[in-house]
Amino acid sequence: MLQQVMTAPGAIEFREVPTPQPAPGQVLVKIEKIGVCGSDIHVYHGEHPFTKYPITQGHEVSGTVEQLGEGVTGFSIGQKVTIQPQVVCGKCWPCRNGKYNLCEELKVMGFQTTGVASHYFAVDAAKVTPLPETMSLDEGAMIEPLAVAVHAVRRAGDVEGKDICVLGAGPIGILVAQVAKGLGARKVMVTDVSDLRLQKAKECGAGLCVNTRDKDFGAEFVGYFGPDKADVIYDCAGNNITMGQAIQYARKGSTIILVAVFATRGDVDLAVLNDHELDLNTSMMYRNEDYLTAIDLVNQDKVQLTPLISKHFAFRDYLKAYQYIDENRESTMKVIINVQE
Repeated sequence: MLQQVMTAPGAIEFREVPTPQPAPGQVLVKIEKIGVCGSDIHVYHGEHPFTKYPITQGHEVSGTVEQLGEGVTGFSIGQKVTIQPQVVCGKCWPCRNGKYNLCEELKVMGFQTTGVASHYFAVDAAKVTPLPETMSLDEGAMIEPLAVAVHAVRRAGDVEGKDICVLGAGPIGILVAQVAKGLGARKVMVTDVSDLRLQKAKECGAGLCVNTRDKDFGAEFVGYFGPDKADVIYDCAGNNITMGQAIQYARKGSTIILVAVFATRGDVDLAVLNDHELDLNTSMMYRNEDYLTAIDLVNQDKVQLTPLISKHFAFRDYLKAYQYIDENRESTMKVIINVQE
């Protein structure tokens, strides 16, 4: 079978390797679709601090069950599935207490261990999640980033009836906005500095979309939510400007959730954070229940994934996919690799 390998930043090879056989307790998955995310781009540019080369990439994935290892039940040949890419120790305090997304030895497929970018992939059955037959394989490859959004939204507790502001209209920001609305939020506002991204957020159901390059964040924020402002602000951009806006304008006693990864050390006004008794919380990946909720939200048509897909590339055009993203950063949301092409 064919396997993708990034041998160095910006360099991808394809190698013929034996098709793996599923060990007892494993499932052999025929990989169909792989989504490219921002972290993959960091690896491509040599900017991911926790990835060494060579590495086979791929962690946003959908496929079909090809073969079952000894002792595996609950799956059928040809069934649509996705894979949860976390590799955890199962022994540390977070793992023992149900927070395995925070495992002290956490590895992620495609970054610290072999990813799914190959024609077939053998994986522990516990990491395989069935998809509804009505769900497209494109949508299935986006359940992983959607699970990120589900986990992030849930970090604020029950959002039903609450007013939500999302800073950043990239794929995760738009998914956070959709999840919040899907879980019962009353109003959802999204900000960005790109009209194209904000138009996509509007297409996906955001109530108010504001370009903060052109309009004053504070005035739009209060104008939309009223003097009581928002209940929760999600920072999905991850920079000093957006976090500064969140802290400066958040209602006293309300909640800020940092979803994005800061590229540099943050410089924020902790005095205001303290004086306003703001709850600054964070979000890290997801757990199984987030995958199940993500699938359910798509199944109920409460989250739209297809509008976020910008372009498809054949498997051997993996490098062209990265080049396309680099050349079309503002207009590109999600690129999908068709592995079997």
